[in-house]
Amino acid sequence: SEKSDDTFYNDGCVDAQRRLQYLLCQFVEVLSSSYTAPVTLFLDDLQWADSASIAAVRQLLCSTGSSSKQKQFFFVGCHREGIIDIDSTHPVRELVCQAELLGVSFTSLKLDCMGEETLNAMVSETLCVLPRLTRTLSNIIYRKTKGNPLFVSQLMLSLSKKRLLFPSLSRRRWEWDNEKIMSQKLPDDVAVFFTQSIADLPSNVRISLFHISCFGASVEIEFVTTLEIALEMRGLCNNLDIAVDEGLLEKKGGQLQFSHDRIQEAAYNAVPADERCLFHHVCGMALASFSTSELDDNILLAAVNQINLGGPAAVQDTSQSFTIATLNLRAGQKAMVMSDFGAAYSYFNHGISFLQEGHWQEHYDLSLRLFELAAKCALTNGDIVSLKVHSEQVMKEARSFEDALNVMYFSTCALTYSSRLPDSIQKSIDILTKLDIDLQESRSTEACVQETITLLTTRTDEEILNTRQTTEPTMIIALKFLAKLELGMTQTKPRSVPFVTQKIIELSLA
Repeated sequence: SEKSDDTFYNDGCVDAQRRLQYLLCQFVEVLSSSYTAPVTLFLDDLQWADSASIAAVRQLLCSTGSSSKQKQFFFVGCHREGIIDIDSTHPVRELVCQAELLGVSFTSLKLDCMGEETLNAMVSETLCVLPRLTRTLSNIIYRKTKGNPLFVSQLMLSLSKKRLLFPSLSRRRWEWDNEKIMSQKLPDDVAVFFTQSIADLPSNVRISLFHISCFGASVEIEFVTTLEIALEMRGLCNNLDIAVDEGLLEKKGGQLQFSHDRIQEAAYNAVPADERCLFHHVCGMALASFSTSELDDNILLAAVNQINLGGPAAVQDTSQSFTIATLNLRAGQKAMVMSDFGAAYSYFNHGISFLQEGHWQEHYDLSLRLFELAAKCALTNGDIVSLKVHSEQVMKEARSFEDALNVMYFSTCALTYSSRLPDSIQKSIDILTKLDIDLQESRSTEACVQETITLLTTRTDEEILNTRQTTEPTMIIALKFLAKLELGMTQTKPRSVPFVTQKIIELSLA
């Protein structure tokens, strides 16, 4: 709608994100101060964490660490070994570094694989059999799994399905066949083990597992039904029920979850990369059509995510490029409404990647909108390099000076945020001059203040309150430049502030 579109030109993107983080911190503070038990936040699989989630955690930790008040807040995060340690740019790695700089106390624990004694205790407790009786079984399991907890649990499930580990009614306890278990050929890597386990499933179940693996480690059961309808895939839900019976999936709270993210990876990688890209594209386009008829934003976002995973290479009909770029524009706008500017930038950037050569000539309005909002999100995310790239493209292709005003404003804000306030002020004055807005600083400050008082006293309070809100885009952006200029001059040229204030009042009442 027109109203929602105007939302994206407001000045509060950064403020909206900060407000959201501030409210979260206040919420945790209220909880931690109201109860004797500590508030604990536990996040698993941090290697897949997005930047917005890590930013919220960082704000919580910094708020707790910098406060003199004693707060009972405890954060626990788990991640797979290697990924975060190797990638120095990973959000979690940056979180740890910043926590150290701010003096937030934390402890890093490495969870090793289980030793033979620990594994025997686990097997004994699981089977409810004395440790001395389970030692032969646990020794075999240890040799085959090297004590990997995930591998151990899946191997025991596999042994039970193959009737190599079974309950004996006559002896009233679990029994096993040591020789047959020893003869089992197992891969050394748990991922390969899962791949083989999935390969043993019926083909329709394997395909269904791949389909939902494209959406991550968990999906809503209601969404699976939608997917079955949108893709015309009869039996999808029934096939997934078989995977649940096999222990590969779990049903929890209206969701279907892979029992472990390694299982999701194995199901996803079971299909060749080129076929995966094609499915992402076909699935995304089908869901996009379905979302249009159902008017469901969640389905729209899921559809666009799938299309983007497929990438421009999966587009077989170039006429779809405009549609896909438009879908990314809509998804980015939805993300901005939710204050997720990292995701929003990703959508806009993907939308740009789908545009065909000559898009500035054939789809000027769409191109301008995508580049403008990508620049705005880059500013909000503190990505000055991307802001510069997108702004320069708009400046180069803009059909008029007015069309480039928004990215000029973002660039001016970036100068302010980069501690280059004088440059920001001068750039704002230059742009306002090109818009025929003269601050007339040749007068004395006293004369300017008196003129402003006279301007206001000629109108009643009711007339001022009922002044028609301007809808002219150029005037709106000019007032934004003036507001930013007024704020900057307050710090560097306070005697010039009345001239800016007078011009804002004059234009607002015109």
